[in-house]
Amino acid sequence: MCAKHTVVDIIVNSTDHEILETAVVAAGLAGTLSGEGPFTVFAPTDAAFNALPAGTIESLLNDIPTLTSILTYHVAGVNALSTDLTNGQEEVTLNGESVTVTINAEGVFINDAQVTVADLVADNGVVHVIDAVLLPPAASNTVVDIIVNSPDHEILETAVVAAGLAGTLSGEGPFTVFAPTDAAFNALPAGTIEALLNDIPLLTSILTYHVAGANVLSTDLYDGREIRTLNGKVVRVNITPDGVFINDAKVTVADIIADNGVVHVIDAVLLPSSITSVFDIIAGSDVHNTLETAIRAAELVTVLSEEDESYTVFAPTDAAFAALPAGVLEAVLADKDLLRNVLAYHAVDFEIDSTDLSFVEDFGYLQMLNGKTVTIEVNGDGIIVNNAKIIVADLFADNGVVHVIDAVLLAPDSTIIDVVRNSPVHTILENLLDAAEFSTPLEGYGPFTLFAPTNAAIQALPAEVIQALTDDPGLLEDVLAYHLVPGSALSSDLSNGQVIETLLGKNVTVTINNDGVFINDAKVVIADIRTDNGVVHVLDAVLLPKSTVIDVINEVEDLSTAALLIDFSGLNAVLNGDGPFTVFAPDDNAFDNAPLALLQYATENQENLQNVLLFHTVPGRAMSTDLSNGQSLVTANGKTLLVSINNDGVFINNAKVIQADLEAENGVVHIIDEVLDILTSLDDIIENKVSIYPNPTADYLRINDNTYSSNAVYFITDMQNKIVRQGKLQETEQIDVREIQSGQYQLLIQDGVTVSSGKFVKVF
Repeated sequence: MCAKHTVVDIIVNSTDHEILETAVVAAGLAGTLSGEGPFTVFAPTDAAFNALPAGTIESLLNDIPTLTSILTYHVAGVNALSTDLTNGQEEVTLNGESVTVTINAEGVFINDAQVTVADLVADNGVVHVIDAVLLPPAASNTVVDIIVNSPDHEILETAVVAAGLAGTLSGEGPFTVFAPTDAAFNALPAGTIEALLNDIPLLTSILTYHVAGANVLSTDLYDGREIRTLNGKVVRVNITPDGVFINDAKVTVADIIADNGVVHVIDAVLLPSSITSVFDIIAGSDVHNTLETAIRAAELVTVLSEEDESYTVFAPTDAAFAALPAGVLEAVLADKDLLRNVLAYHAVDFEIDSTDLSFVEDFGYLQMLNGKTVTIEVNGDGIIVNNAKIIVADLFADNGVVHVIDAVLLAPDSTIIDVVRNSPVHTILENLLDAAEFSTPLEGYGPFTLFAPTNAAIQALPAEVIQALTDDPGLLEDVLAYHLVPGSALSSDLSNGQVIETLLGKNVTVTINNDGVFINDAKVVIADIRTDNGVVHVLDAVLLPKSTVIDVINEVEDLSTAALLIDFSGLNAVLNGDGPFTVFAPDDNAFDNAPLALLQYATENQENLQNVLLFHTVPGRAMSTDLSNGQSLVTANGKTLLVSINNDGVFINNAKVIQADLEAENGVVHIIDEVLDILTSLDDIIENKVSIYPNPTADYLRINDNTYSSNAVYFITDMQNKIVRQGKLQETEQIDVREIQSGQYQLLIQDGVTVSSGKFVKVF
C-alpha cells in the first residue's frame, strides 16, 4: 500500500516553505494536517514570512497560542481547488474567522495575498502558495470581554448573560462599567443572587445601574459628580482620603480600558434607590423649605414628581427668598396664579445639566415654562442665570435635575424689544431698530413676530449692503419691516411651504425639512421666545426683500393709478412672487383716456379688474431687446398681445411703449400710453381668415378678395412666432416666399386695428 501524500508532505518537501514547516511543527499542527482532512492550505512562502516586521517570526515561535491562531487562519476544512473559488467568496478557516477570495485581472487573492501557485493536490486536500502571511482580525476587547476574562467576575458574567445584556455591552458604546467582584455579590444577603437570576426585569435594572453611556476614566471623576446610568438613575462620586467611591462602593481597580469603554472594579453591588423626583430633592433639602412650601401651595407636587416627564429646576434657597423685599413673598404665596407663574419661571420641561448650560450661553437665552426667557452667562464666577448664581449644580433625579441658585428669578414684563436688548447676540439689530425708530412700537404695540438675525448674520452681509443700510434710512426701514409679521406666529403655527406676508407687504416662505425650519434661506436657530407683545425667532441670516415689479410700479410717479388698481385687485401677492413677470403698465394719462366701456367693465367687480390687469401681464421676462415686430405674446390670463415695431416706436397692440426695461428681481416693467382693451383683444380682433393661394406654394402667395387699404402690412412668422418676412401689402401685390425655407408658416395682415391671419405651407 502506498503511503498517503498529505498537505504536510507538500510543505515539508518545498524549498520555499521552510519557515512554514518550522511553524507547523512548533504549533503541534503537523499531526492534525496529516489526518484525513480535507484541508485547503494557503501556504505563505519563506519570503512572505521574512517580509514581516523584524522579530515577528521569533516572537510567534515563542507564543504558541498566537502562532496557532495565525496558522489555522491559513487552513480551511474543505478541498477547494482553484476551480472552486469565486470572486467574493468567503471561506471559514479552522481559526473560526473567514478569508475572502478576490478574482480580478491581476489574479486570485486570498484577502490581500496573491496565489502564486495553485492546486498542489494532496491525498487529504490541496495547497495554494501565497505571497503574504494572512493575519486574522484582531480579537475584540469589549467591556464584556474584560468581565468574561476576569476570574473575579464570574457572577457578574452570569448575570450579564442571563439579563441578555452581553450583546448590548459588546456594541459600539462607549460604556463605563462599575464591576462588582464575586466577593461583592457574595456579600449580599443569602438567596439574593438566586432571586435576582429568577427576576430578569429586576436584575436588568440593577445591572444597568452599574453602566453609564459614556467613557468615564478615573481622571474624569471628581468629588460630588453625579453620573447618569443606563438605568436612568444617577450614581454619585465620593472622593475621600480613603479612596474613590461610587455611592458607597469603593473603586479597587480603575481604568481597565476596552475597545468600547472602560471598566472600574468595585467592592460592593450598587443598588438603585426607589424613584427620586426633582420634588424629592427639594423636599429633602435643608435649605429649600420655602420653595417646598411654595410648590405645595401651587399644587405642583404631582407635576414635579411625574416619572415620565423631565424637568430642570433652578431652586432658590431659603436665604434667596428671605432677601426679597418685605411683603413680596407673602403676596406671591397669596395669589395662586401669580405663584404658579413665578415657579414656572424657575423650570424648563427638559433636562439640562451644567455642561449643557454652557452651550446655551452661546445663544444667551433659555425659555422657561411660563414662556419667558432667562439669560445664561458663564464666567469666572460660575454660571449666572439672570442675576442668580448657581451655587450647587447637577443634583440629578429620576425625572430631571436641580440646580441650586442664590436668588429668586423674577420674570420682568418683557416685550420684543426687551428680548433684543437683553440678548448679547443681537446688539447690532438693537442699534438698527433704534436708528429706524422701530423700538418704540415693539415696546408696546403688537402682537408681532420678529425674525431676529444675530450679530454674526448681519456681519456676514456684503460690505456694500451694510453701507447701503447705513446710508439709506428708507432701505433700512424696508429691511426691518421685512423681518416683522403682524400677529404672534409660534413655530407650531408654521408649516412647510407656508407663505407669510410681512409688514413690508412682501412675502417670506417657510421651509421645514430634516435640516430644520427656514424663513426664506435663513435657518431658525432658536424658536418661540415668547413676550407680552409677540414672539421672537432667532435667525442665522438676514432676510433681504427682493425688488419686485410691484416695487417698480409703486416707485414711478406716473403709475399711481396702476399701483392703486393692483392693490384693489388683490394681485400684489402674486406680482410680489418669484415670477418672472413682464408688465405693460399704462401711465396715469392712459387710464384718464381709457374707453368708458373698459373702465365700467374693470370696476364692475374684483374678478373683472384682475382680468384687465392680467391682460397687461406676460409670464416671463421680456426685455425690449427680446421683442420683435409681429411677435405675439400670451398673457397671464391666456389672451394674445401683438408686438409691432416701426419708425414710430414699439407698440403692444395699439399702445406705444413710452418707457422700457424698468427691471426688478422678479421681472420687468414697460410703461405704455394706452390701456390695453381686453374687450377687443387680439384674439377677438383676428376675426378674418385670410384666403391664400396657391397653398402649398413654392414661390409666391396671392390673396383672394384683397380689399385691404394701402396702409395694410403683412408679417410672415414661423410656428414659434418668429418673423421671417414682412412688408407693406399692395392691392395687386403678390408676396414672394421663394427665399423662405420649406415648412409651415402663418401670414398676419394688419390693417388699422383689424388683423387677419391664415396658415400656409412652403415647399421647394
